[in-house]
Amino acid sequence: MSLQKPLISVVTPTFNRKDELVHLFSSMKKQTLDPKFFEMIISDDGSTDGTEEYVKSLKNKLKFNLLYVSQKNLGPGFARNNGVKNSKGELIVFIDSDCEADSNWLEVIFKAYNINDFDAFGGPDEAKDNFLPIQIAINFSMTSFLTTGGIRGHNKNMISKFFPRSHNMGVKKTLFEKIGGFGSLRHGQDIELSNRIINEQAVVKLLDNAIVYHRRRTTLLKFFRQVFNWGVARVNLAKIDRKMLQLVHFLPSAATAIFFLSIFGIFFYPNIFIPIMYFYFLILSIICIYGGLKTRNVKVLFNLFFVIPFQILGYGLGFIMAFIKRFIFGQSSFTGFEKKYY
Repeated sequence: MSLQKPLISVVTPTFNRKDELVHLFSSMKKQTLDPKFFEMIISDDGSTDGTEEYVKSLKNKLKFNLLYVSQKNLGPGFARNNGVKNSKGELIVFIDSDCEADSNWLEVIFKAYNINDFDAFGGPDEAKDNFLPIQIAINFSMTSFLTTGGIRGHNKNMISKFFPRSHNMGVKKTLFEKIGGFGSLRHGQDIELSNRIINEQAVVKLLDNAIVYHRRRTTLLKFFRQVFNWGVARVNLAKIDRKMLQLVHFLPSAATAIFFLSIFGIFFYPNIFIPIMYFYFLILSIICIYGGLKTRNVKVLFNLFFVIPFQILGYGLGFIMAFIKRFIFGQSSFTGFEKKYY
């Protein structure tokens, strides 16, 4: 391990995800960037699964410097702030504990930073072939332009403003400290941070070759809770700054409302609403077949018939409930699912 000050500090928050950290560390060992240029900080948010012992057991087995810090359970935003507080690098790079970094990930970031000298960046997340079919299906549903990839804003064809997200993003430490780090939102704190970065007139880049592989949720129920919380988060973000709510963010909610209206309407006006339901199924089938062909996996095709509706309806319901509570009834911040969610 080198004692010189690293240029990059990689910060990962974690909470009871020791098994996933194994994959993350495996990918960090394979980084093509010289280890003297980066350090890694695991910021534990009060894990009880042996995370501390596992991380500390690796400290002298890695070529790069590894630091373990901990706090009581306060949420990922606070854990990231704690990691940054203990960092030494000039550029802070975030990756989540359920991700793996492509072997060239840090080298791409390092070269882009030295050439372009950006203030902040974000990168895409993809799936590996050895992931579970449901994880690959979720990844397709999350990133494809046919579903919400254009809304999510992590590819060149995005139709919404680009906001770097914490599973793969970076920011100069001086800028991070200037704007106060991550806020107190339970969900969506990375978008809120990115919004403050953009409001500072900072140079924000999309590094489409700085890839991480995201180990998505492994059950439809976990996925539903996640996207529901994202729908809620979008409304909470809008209450902070209306610029974080664009017309395109209403699309999943509109699709959700029309879907439930159609189910109800079938009993009264079947001639009108049955064709609408057939149209929904036709569009879903086309997207699923395309996803199956693109991933070359029949199991993924089958999973998409469930994953896509769960994604759209979950996000739509979360958005609608939060919108009604906050914009119509003027209630305080609505959180969504919290128990056993990280």
